[in-house]
Amino acid sequence: MVTITNIVYLIAAIFFIIGLKNLGSPKTARQGNLLAMTAMLIAVLVTLLDRQILDFSYIIAGVIIGAAIGIVSAKKVEMTQMPQMVAIFNGFGGIASALVAFSEYLRTGNSLAIDGLITLILSLIIGTLTFTGSLVAFAKLQGIMRGAPIVFPGQKWINAILLTSALVLGVFVIFDASLVSFLLIIVIIAAVLGVLSVIPIGGADMPVVISLLNSYSGLAAAATGFVLSNNILIISGALVGASGIILTQIMCKAMNRSLTNVLFAAVGTDDSGGVSTGGERKKVTEYTAEDAAMVFDASQSLIIIPGYGLAVAQAQHILQELAELLENRGVAVRYAIHPVAGRMPGHMNVLLAEANVPYEKLLEMDEINDDFQNTDVVLVIGANDVINPAARYKKDSALYGMPILNADKAKTVMIVKRSLSPGFAGEDNELFYDSKTMMLFGDAKKMVTDLVKAVKDL
Repeated sequence: MVTITNIVYLIAAIFFIIGLKNLGSPKTARQGNLLAMTAMLIAVLVTLLDRQILDFSYIIAGVIIGAAIGIVSAKKVEMTQMPQMVAIFNGFGGIASALVAFSEYLRTGNSLAIDGLITLILSLIIGTLTFTGSLVAFAKLQGIMRGAPIVFPGQKWINAILLTSALVLGVFVIFDASLVSFLLIIVIIAAVLGVLSVIPIGGADMPVVISLLNSYSGLAAAATGFVLSNNILIISGALVGASGIILTQIMCKAMNRSLTNVLFAAVGTDDSGGVSTGGERKKVTEYTAEDAAMVFDASQSLIIIPGYGLAVAQAQHILQELAELLENRGVAVRYAIHPVAGRMPGHMNVLLAEANVPYEKLLEMDEINDDFQNTDVVLVIGANDVINPAARYKKDSALYGMPILNADKAKTVMIVKRSLSPGFAGEDNELFYDSKTMMLFGDAKKMVTDLVKAVKDL
């Protein structure tokens, strides 16, 4: 039976790897997700049979309740709230790993081997930290907490002391497994550490934090796998941990910042709005939808740059209608996707795919950046920092060095935005005041709807 179990685990692991690979493309993401779900179902069923569990009452009840919550969430949660949902999932994954590891410690009557105790402590620290940190990330994204960094004197030293204390207590437990009170103190310390680790991180860096917490949840699962001596949990946890770290590095590279800078530099402002840092004293020209339609009519090429403002306004469907109208008039339309567009990796691609935007029209920054100089019009909807020229030259800016979309190289730039307020980084955008920029103020969905009407009236 053990041999059969390991063979099935190996098959499930292969499914996990293929599913994870398929998640790298919008075209194959659905298939990859289904494959990974199937692998997990197989792994769970085989584990239950292998452990010879006689009473499945609680397991069946848990599956029914969990499935109901998942179905309702999938139908009710808007695409704009996906980052919050992912943050919550990361937190649940972390705390589940910690609870399972602790229950195994209680079940064995404190008789875990040294390697089991070490991984138990790691699971408790990482899992609990992931849970509370994810709750803070959720609160910031949901607007329950302020999005700006929350810092206080000595914060880094306090975090270091807390982590060191948890590790020292863990060493005591390794030498004396009966110190259950020490384990509870470790859990409390890890919970506080999770909160203190995330509150100094600004809203603009939440995509990186979500990816990192996702990695933490995988590491916690892998550690619990060692506690249980369960190979598939070790493999799946390691895959999640590794992919989360890789994605975190990709996001950091996209912002030209180190992970240390993201975690400890306290960069960013509250995302609730605000006024321009001096920009409103400059001259800016406001245009109407009719003005924009006239420019579209004289154009042959258009690049659309979507940002989080598009997601908030739920304007992706009407935007695709505008794109189809212009294509029918002979305008070549493409979309430029910055790696950190939206609030999580791939968020914008999924949002536009939901509106039936063809995958081949969604181009990454590196693919399309050289084409802006030969483009008639760039339409920016709800994006700010990712098109801010200050990133190229302003060394005292939080944006300095971040790769941006070369929107300012196009012949005409249209920017749909509610106001002249700066982006998450708090840096005023000089492109708003460029002579070739047309500012279209208003809600993204309403403005794009007006653009559709104006184009139809031409």
